[in-house]
Amino acid sequence: MVRTPLTPADIDRGRRLGAALRQARGDRTILDVALVAGVSPETLRKIESGRVATPAFTTVAAVAEVLGLSLDALWSLVSPATRRLAS
Repeated sequence: MVRTPLTPADIDRGRRLGAALRQARGDRTILDVALVAGVSPETLRKIESGRVATPAFTTVAAVAEVLGLSLDALWSLVSPATRRLAS
């Protein structure tokens, strides 16, 4: 299976996702959040840094739940279309 290359929009959205999760994590450590979410700390670190621009939905949902973020709220922070409508 060949994976299509990420577009600049995908990469930008991944960076916004990482920043939103990092901000929501606040003072909690990556290790603490990752363990409760059931993901590896390295995976969470890569998502937060934008190195994984398109993480699995279940991973994002698990981390968002631990951080007390609704998926709707998270998408509103990440989606370029939502950001344009707010302008």
